[in-house]
Amino acid sequence: MTIKKTEVLIVGAGQAGIALSEHLTKAEVPHVVLERDRIAERWRTERWDSLVANGPAWHDRFPNMKITNVADDEFASKDQMAAYFEEYAAMIGAPVRTGVDVTAVDRKEHEPGFTVQTTEGTWDARFVVAATGPFQKPVIPAVVEDSAGIHQSQSSHYHRPRQLPEGGVLVVGAGSSGVQIADELREAGREVYLAVGPHDRPPRRYRNRDFVWWLGVLGKWDMATPPKGAEHVTISVSGANGGETVDFRDLAAKGVTLVGRAGPWADGVMKFADDLAENIHAGDDNYLSLLREADEYIEAHGLDLPPEPEAHELGPDPECVVNPLRELNLAAAGVTSIIWATGFSQDYSWLHVDSFDEKGRPIHQRGVAKAEGIYFLGLPWQSRRGSSFIWGVWHDARYIADQIQIQRTYAAYTGNATRIEKPSTVVAAHAHKPEAPEAFLSEADPVITNEAVTTV
Repeated sequence: MTIKKTEVLIVGAGQAGIALSEHLTKAEVPHVVLERDRIAERWRTERWDSLVANGPAWHDRFPNMKITNVADDEFASKDQMAAYFEEYAAMIGAPVRTGVDVTAVDRKEHEPGFTVQTTEGTWDARFVVAATGPFQKPVIPAVVEDSAGIHQSQSSHYHRPRQLPEGGVLVVGAGSSGVQIADELREAGREVYLAVGPHDRPPRRYRNRDFVWWLGVLGKWDMATPPKGAEHVTISVSGANGGETVDFRDLAAKGVTLVGRAGPWADGVMKFADDLAENIHAGDDNYLSLLREADEYIEAHGLDLPPEPEAHELGPDPECVVNPLRELNLAAAGVTSIIWATGFSQDYSWLHVDSFDEKGRPIHQRGVAKAEGIYFLGLPWQSRRGSSFIWGVWHDARYIADQIQIQRTYAAYTGNATRIEKPSTVVAAHAHKPEAPEAFLSEADPVITNEAVTTV
């Protein structure tokens, strides 16, 4: 059996895998990036058609290359972002192999390193980096049974209004995805209900600066941990329509009916929590607090930025907030679809190491796993608030590359000792082998450049 060898094996060629490849290449560390689909596949096929980046092009990119044909203050489309990562991989000569699914990673028995089983054979690697990011398995809560006759899909599977059955839509989740999808569906003439949970609601722009700039100069991107009680709070911000501040009052004025958090469900009726006004007002407080901090920063630094007193003025609560629905008979209301904009869970079933808690979450410090030789990259709050953003993952990748290089230095030191060579043993994969997504395997030839690979 032929076994390919490399020092570092990176699983995933999204923004995390490409960023790490750049840093390892600069450090001259032999590595390979294995991607089961195509580079930046989630930007291509797991986003709706009209999606744009949530940050302006000057910010939502890697430091060493601008996004082609997108002005600094514009918002790149999903296709432009996918092309950007593909172009970036080519620029740095990233050794990416596409259409290769990693099915199992096992620690070797008698020597350091791992045996990696893939759909194209076996690899021997000293270090393995899980760069699969936070968006792995779309979450659809087990609230409405499949037999209910309601079309249900997760936001990652929504592409355009006409893919849904005729009728009204309940969108659950008011983060970036849920807000934009609800707005698009309403513009398409659908009756829309939007379930709003706890959220942060920054201004898109304030006093001639985008919110990403404000979070930067105010030190909020570098927060090491989320505020207590806000671990799962989403952010309601959008680059749609050239970038607009999300205002739930505006959505209500357009005809979107706002409701509290969704669930439970019984006999065709969805119940909603009595927390809509609380969630809206907490979002307002977050918004106004950032405006006040921005004003203080401008005054303290003597910046000549135009005042926006009107930004501090909030309109009255809409009727749907003052007298919220507590339950809705979906059939009677003509609602035929539910879009769950409820996030993702992680799946590391292929990674057979002792580095996960009882819920399957990685145990790590800044991406350095509990298990020696294993690293994670692209996790939310991996080192800071900005870790799961494009620019943030680039900086986290530099840290992981440094840690790998440090371990390589220790491993190279022998002193006066003589290294005892032991026979290598290939450990068979013991996990169920997931099916590769065949629809993507033939759509792109593997990209192989500047690759350090040997075979035995």
